[in-house]
Amino acid sequence: MKGIYVHVPFCKSKCTYCDFASFPKEIGKTESYFACLYREMEGRGKQLKNKTFDTVYIGGGTPSVVESKFIVGAIRQIKKQFNLSKNPEITIEINPGTVTEQKIKDYKSVGINRFSIGLQTGYDDQLKRLNRIHTAKDFLICCNMLKGENKSADILIGLADQTAEQVKKSIDLAIAGEVNHISMYALTPEVGTPIYTDYLNGLLPSGDEIAELYDIAREYLSQKGFERYEVSNFCKKGFESKHNLNYWQRGEYIGLGVSASSFIDDRRFTNTFSIDEYMNAIIYNKAPEISSDIIELEDAKFECIMLGLRTEKGVDKKQFNQEFNCDFDKEYKNAIDKKGEYLINTPTKISINPEYLYVQNDIILEFMK
Repeated sequence: MKGIYVHVPFCKSKCTYCDFASFPKEIGKTESYFACLYREMEGRGKQLKNKTFDTVYIGGGTPSVVESKFIVGAIRQIKKQFNLSKNPEITIEINPGTVTEQKIKDYKSVGINRFSIGLQTGYDDQLKRLNRIHTAKDFLICCNMLKGENKSADILIGLADQTAEQVKKSIDLAIAGEVNHISMYALTPEVGTPIYTDYLNGLLPSGDEIAELYDIAREYLSQKGFERYEVSNFCKKGFESKHNLNYWQRGEYIGLGVSASSFIDDRRFTNTFSIDEYMNAIIYNKAPEISSDIIELEDAKFECIMLGLRTEKGVDKKQFNQEFNCDFDKEYKNAIDKKGEYLINTPTKISINPEYLYVQNDIILEFMK
């Protein structure tokens, strides 16, 4: 499986926790940016003409903040320049405060068939503190516009003064919107973001408190028919995000636009985080990359383990041994022995015991050679 990621770096306002490449003050560059984006698609499409892609994901930023003609143009250009599988999963991220009936109609007209909605929390006071531009009611209105469509909602845990009951109510709101998938992320106070001040002032929950919120939410989601398939992702049966599954299975993907990352032919590379630098590179027929690394064998092995152990299914040992021409059990015997109490280890696969999946980092690091 292979994926295409498209980054739209525009939004109405910056959320207090946002560390992504999103620029509210640059939205006047939308037309120029998309012209360059279409041109990058043309160039990458020629380079990758022998590959077939199964998923497309339009993220940001806030893709739904720009006029729908730009999104429509991006999908059409992708279909023109890349080989897509017969029924590709095509996802767009939307903010309930920026979507309209006409935009949804336009998105669907070009084959967008999955909608990732940024809920974050079901409480308006918390949304306001996060500098979100929508309300809980806006979320339900948005879901109603998308009735019958494949929908996902994002929920944050670890907000200031957030209680387990509030997390449950946020989940209830997402379910009321008839979503099939819920991504639940722990708030990460990145340096340079406004919410980092809250972290420095001790206003955010501790790691142990967040872990407790996570466990309560995981159990509640299970009761509601949402099973975890990756540490932060839950869905009804059959509604996993194929695009994200490709990442966790160490599949190939091409990233297009500002800050987009790619993994193609054992090379990982990332585009510049500056809109102006990106456009200048495209205009002068240069690759807008700022980093490029060939992944060597040992790094590739660790990536496979790290990504696999984030999921409920874990690592398929037979597939691992075939891909890397080795014996998993012998090569990682020390790590397995040391962390055995946290692992489910069978002759065919290895995974983290579900109750320890949220704190998987210390376990995974033992497999780094």
